[in-house]
Amino acid sequence: MNAPLSPPASAASGPGVIDALSLLSEVASELVVKGARDTHFAVADRVGGVTRRATGGTSTVPGLVHRGVAGAVYGGLSAGLRAASVGLDRLGATGVGPRLEDSPRGRFVSSAVNGLIGDRLVHERPHLAISMGVRAEGRDVHLSEEGLAKAFPAATGRLVVFLHGLCENESYWNFHRDRTGTTYGEAVAARGWTPVFLRANTGLSLRENGVALSALMQWVVDAWPVPVERVAMVGHSLGGLVIRASGAVAAEPPESGQAWSQHISDVVTLGTPHLGAPIAWGIGHGARGLSRLPETAAFGRFLDWRSVGVHDLVAGLAEDVPPLPHASYRLVMATLTESHRHPVGHFIGDWLVRPHSAQGHDKRGGRLFPGAETLHVGRSDHFGLLNHPKIHAAMERWFA
Repeated sequence: MNAPLSPPASAASGPGVIDALSLLSEVASELVVKGARDTHFAVADRVGGVTRRATGGTSTVPGLVHRGVAGAVYGGLSAGLRAASVGLDRLGATGVGPRLEDSPRGRFVSSAVNGLIGDRLVHERPHLAISMGVRAEGRDVHLSEEGLAKAFPAATGRLVVFLHGLCENESYWNFHRDRTGTTYGEAVAARGWTPVFLRANTGLSLRENGVALSALMQWVVDAWPVPVERVAMVGHSLGGLVIRASGAVAAEPPESGQAWSQHISDVVTLGTPHLGAPIAWGIGHGARGLSRLPETAAFGRFLDWRSVGVHDLVAGLAEDVPPLPHASYRLVMATLTESHRHPVGHFIGDWLVRPHSAQGHDKRGGRLFPGAETLHVGRSDHFGLLNHPKIHAAMERWFA
């Protein structure tokens, strides 16, 4: 589990570009080279078998020679990539080269890789695995009274906590700033709230991230520079599921003090697949289908490398994770069409999430969030929900 056990330290000495190149070499050896080899041999065996049956031949010597030569080539490539990975690991351990945290591009690579295989990284390459934390100016904030006071010198008693989606990081909350001239964080700050941006390893399971978020929020509430009056939580896509999971984990109060969840007044989910996302379902079925044939099994393994975080998007979270009883829920959905009742908009949604899933409406007519307010954003895709004018206007009312 990647739940934090103590306040995270600064990420200034985090993984570097050399570490990322080492991981790339390992993945290239494991998936690309071995996948190409297995596909090559499967196709050669099938074609060779057909040829022998057609000609009535019985000799397999040419086929064995071909397999031996090709196997040696693939083996050499794989060994070379593994050796490069080991060498790069040793070089990276010395601390040479730029850090991934030092540039937006590096942070993008880190968050994307963690979303895709973050669960593997925790066990196999923990130095590359992201720990959930509060972020300010591209760095982790130490979750102590001193650390929070330094990072939030103008802290107020009202917090809006923002959690990104799969393969994203906190910088995604700046998307489309040119469209509105501001961001959600800047807008709520102008109304007396303090925006708090989080970053998470979205490749972990929803439960693991829920535990991590619950622990982190308890630290934040306990060590906040001023008494906490009210907390709103905003999640984009998978971030909304993690927020729900954290609320379930925090159902029981801590041994001392008040549970952080008692401060939650508002939960806003933006394009969250509460009941699953078709693309995640399609990847899973595609992996199983491709694995049935030797010629395509390698592609199935490639798809099956997806993290448990992606797996969890297949079904989302059902009614066994109830909403917090004292929080107001606002569920935002988007469709490519103007109306969410349009057949295309109803089926495709925002490309990734369908309207019924974003609203928590199941096929039997049940509602995960009775009494919740819903907001539809037409002619928008999944990432268009970030800093959308219509949502800005709604937040002004929600966080009045």
